[in-house]
Amino acid sequence: MDNEKGLLIVLSGPSGVGKGTVRKKIFDDPSTSYKYSISMTTRNMREGEVDGVDYFFKSKSEFEALIKEDQFIEYAEYVGNYYGTPVQYV
Repeated sequence: MDNEKGLLIVLSGPSGVGKGTVRKKIFDDPSTSYKYSISMTTRNMREGEVDGVDYFFKSKSEFEALIKEDQFIEYAEYVGNYYGTPVQYV
């Protein structure tokens, strides 16, 4: 296991408050070497979103199988859709 300590930055807030805008500004800055943890969801992809860039889009059955396999650091159901942070990307 790698013993190097990293820095974890959490952007949290309700839908529509600008988390994506802040994230884009931070990660588009070439002077930083930050890595972004892409969340997984069962919601429908919105116009302009890219699978594997904005989210990993999964079916409900795929997501539930990953829950059973303990593949999330955290997950929740919100307005009928699952959202979670996959272990392998953190």
